[in-house]
Amino acid sequence: MADPDLATIWVYLSTTPLIGLTVTLIAYSLGHRLYVYANRNPLLNPVVTAIAALILFLQLTGVSYATYFEGAQFVHFLLGPATVALAVPLYQQCAKVRRRLLPLTITLVVGAIVGAGSSAGIAWLLGASIETQLSLAPKSVTTPVAMGISEQIGGLPSLTAVLVVATGILGAVMGTALFRLLRIKDDAVKGVALGIAAHGMGTARAFQLNREMGAFAGLAMALSALTAAILLPWLLKLLGML
Repeated sequence: MADPDLATIWVYLSTTPLIGLTVTLIAYSLGHRLYVYANRNPLLNPVVTAIAALILFLQLTGVSYATYFEGAQFVHFLLGPATVALAVPLYQQCAKVRRRLLPLTITLVVGAIVGAGSSAGIAWLLGASIETQLSLAPKSVTTPVAMGISEQIGGLPSLTAVLVVATGILGAVMGTALFRLLRIKDDAVKGVALGIAAHGMGTARAFQLNREMGAFAGLAMALSALTAAILLPWLLKLLGML
């Protein structure tokens, strides 16, 4: 009796936008359970696990991405309010932010230049096309801004989006281990590093660890996007890439 019931549910869901919303919530819920069960191992970050599960689901079921996104866009919409909500923990850290304003500003400028220059430079050394190099340059900026920058400088926005997600995953997974290796203990410093290098996923990882780290990561993510949008076109023109 259970099989026909499941089949009926599947037929209904697969023909409505609910399929995207349903599988997204299930994938993240299972990913988070696995993450907690593994004692919060960064290699099992629930975002990474959910993405892998959703890719596998779409491949096995043949559901198109367009159909999936009709439902998943409801979750996507919540990114806006979630980003605005980052202002609350940031406000609670205002005093610390004011005290570190100068080093924070320097870090943002250096981070934007090094992030773009290193990725484009390595791609150039490996023989990548100029279009690929330009697509790589904004990889450490949050996705919507990175895609806009990529389009303006002559890169491929779709390729940039993939690279941004990959960068965020690597930063969220490897960030804490790297901090231990370098013996970095200041939560504000860790947060700024994750926000600049791994944008949204790095910020999510920072909030999993503590609120101070998350607040500084959210601030760094927002300001690094603004810094990159201003500096990248100028830097690439200086290097003769535009």
